[in-house]
Amino acid sequence: MSVSIFNVSIFHSLSMPAKRIKVIGMVQGVFFRVRAKNLADKLGLKGWIRNCADGSVEIHAEGTGEALKELESWCHRGPPDARVEEVRVESVPERGLTMFEVAR
Repeated sequence: MSVSIFNVSIFHSLSMPAKRIKVIGMVQGVFFRVRAKNLADKLGLKGWIRNCADGSVEIHAEGTGEALKELESWCHRGPPDARVEEVRVESVPERGLTMFEVAR
């Protein structure tokens, strides 16, 4: 029984923070997803990014707190042609993803 408890505590200590980021504004059709993926890959983040029906972009990202802060900061600007009006960020459970991808 103590082995199970020990393994659980190791799992929790190795888990990474995860964030859901919703970017609102003129953020579709301006290469937001591609540029965000490039940055996420550079930062070593795992997760996905997708366009939403309401014209926003949604991101699920997992990684170090520092890398997540850098992605969040970039989301407030986005690529040159984007016009970001609002960025909503919330902590979410980690999913243990292994790569960052652009979802369709």
